[in-house]
Amino acid sequence: MTNPFFAESTLPFGLPPFAEIADEHYRPAFDRGFTEQLAEVAAITRSTEPPTVENTLVPLERGGRVLGRVSAVFYNKSSADSSNFSNELEEEIAPLYAAHSDAIRLNSALYERIAAIHSRLDELELDAESRYLVERYHAEFTIAGAALSDDEKVSLREYNRELSTLTTRYVKNLLADTNDLAVVLDDVADLDGLSEGEISAAAEAAHERGLTGKHLVTLVLPTGHPFLSSLTDRRVRENIMTASRARGSRDNGFDNRELVLRIATLRAERAALLGFDSHAAYVTADETAKTPEAVAGLLTRLAPIAARNARAEQERLREIAGEEIAAWDWAFYSEQVRAATYDVDTAAMRPYFEAERVLHAGVFFAATRLYGVTFAERTDLVSYHPDARVFEVSNDDGSPVGLYVFDLYTRDSKRGGAWMNPLISQNRLLGEPTVVVNNLNVPKPAEGSPTLLTLDEVTTQFHEFGHALHGLFAQVTYPKFAGTNVYRDFVEFPSQVNEMWMLWPEVLANYAVHHESGEAMPQTFVDSIVASSAFNEGFHTSEYLAAALLDQSWHALGAVSEITDVAAFEAATLAAVGLDNPAVPTRYSSTYFSHTFGGGYDAGYYSYIWSEVLDADTVEWFKDNGGLTRTNGDRFRSLLLGVGGSKDPLEAYRDFRGRDAEIAPLLKRRGLEE
Repeated sequence: MTNPFFAESTLPFGLPPFAEIADEHYRPAFDRGFTEQLAEVAAITRSTEPPTVENTLVPLERGGRVLGRVSAVFYNKSSADSSNFSNELEEEIAPLYAAHSDAIRLNSALYERIAAIHSRLDELELDAESRYLVERYHAEFTIAGAALSDDEKVSLREYNRELSTLTTRYVKNLLADTNDLAVVLDDVADLDGLSEGEISAAAEAAHERGLTGKHLVTLVLPTGHPFLSSLTDRRVRENIMTASRARGSRDNGFDNRELVLRIATLRAERAALLGFDSHAAYVTADETAKTPEAVAGLLTRLAPIAARNARAEQERLREIAGEEIAAWDWAFYSEQVRAATYDVDTAAMRPYFEAERVLHAGVFFAATRLYGVTFAERTDLVSYHPDARVFEVSNDDGSPVGLYVFDLYTRDSKRGGAWMNPLISQNRLLGEPTVVVNNLNVPKPAEGSPTLLTLDEVTTQFHEFGHALHGLFAQVTYPKFAGTNVYRDFVEFPSQVNEMWMLWPEVLANYAVHHESGEAMPQTFVDSIVASSAFNEGFHTSEYLAAALLDQSWHALGAVSEITDVAAFEAATLAAVGLDNPAVPTRYSSTYFSHTFGGGYDAGYYSYIWSEVLDADTVEWFKDNGGLTRTNGDRFRSLLLGVGGSKDPLEAYRDFRGRDAEIAPLLKRRGLEE
């Protein structure tokens, strides 16, 4: 049979032919992809012509097509619908992929050609995007170690090989332990406080595991859990929190503690080999932050103020509870305080957040008003899972934008959290269109029951759709700059901006409708949400900063480290910055901090609040300039979303805003004024 990865898809927008793809197609496609791309690089380096953009960088950009196709589909599968097969293949492929990447980035002959082009950059008459292409290739190859000696490159390759294996194993362990630690409840009375839909989802989750008659509380990626705000039984809340915090730290086959220590050590040693004081210095050197000191300047400025605010919130909760507050009590009693202070009942809001209406009348509606794009479901196109739906996106003149794939529900085969990733990214060089995927983890109720979202889940949906818009709208020449291929500490900016439309009056009124009666959500609910927008920010900012500082601390270690106890190191780190309040645990502990030990945010979890400085400043701009208008949307689309990674992101921001971002709006939003 013909391998579907060996040729471009003939489906609309190049959607991968998921119906034709079988497990046996992946490994041969990876093998051919590796071989073909190395042959393409060899052809470039054999050239006797003086190096130019056209004979060196353009062939690099055109190359690797088979590998690109299989990688996009496989890594989407391994995160959204994994199996024993995908887990085993991912662990098998990881070191091979690392070696393949090193074979390109550490190729001395290729680097010499790139360096030669870079040395003549001012002499060449290049357009702005081509000039930036030269700058990025030179910077990335240099930081990756292309200028090292041959002996040093041997060591570097071994570091990269082992790290790729260990981070893959970390994610595999986390998914397995998360599933293993899901809390089984025998008595429906234990779920007192949950809505009918939430109870239905817990029953359905148990049924899918063969636990008919029971209820299963599956764990989410962060330390906290949405159910903790509603469950009346303190014992059940404690069990859920205890299970959540135990992930990856038990003496079983899924223990991540040794992996954390080894990953941190290897990253530090590799950074020293590359000439950096720490892995954090290595990472930030090629981000907008540039140095760990700049990151620390922001995080340590905010930490004591956030901790102070959290302590004040904790005292209020203690007064309501009549006893000391534990970590599993915070969400439950904070909802009572919110209700008493602002008349906010988030549970009462859920009937107004029916998932289908949120998607069409909220998320899509806001995008249509702002950017003129429309969405039509393509039920004729097969996706990678029955729950993953495909929508065609068009401009208001009917011209195509791309495909948007939406995968809402949680399942045992899907990793935790929420994310966006591309299957195909627009670029003019290859004439490729755009296909992006959004994944969430909303519990799926029994058939026939409505999916009612929490306020936080609605926020997450708008957030992730902001990433999708960034991927859909980018219009670039080179694949390297396609979609969300921007600095990591800038990538969260568009997604965070898109959250603002969730509560924009025109948008909220359009989607926040009772799923049974059709009545609009009461204005008192809306007013209470707005009035309480800064409520509990001490807690939320503290738990986030704890994780961001923990990430920085692990990656500030030098090449020689005597750290042997993960829990002790974590406790000491949080105590040093005053974020060691037992009632306010870090959003992610080290053994389930997938962003930093299994994902692409190592030494970069600070990116969320770093990007939020830009986000808060941008929200002020929208408010000052009329809000949800096509004029504003077109400006944001053309000057920021549309450029993808084809120019320095802070330069793009200045093009849009007319100046650098100011921090005051962020401090006001989070109640962090000093």
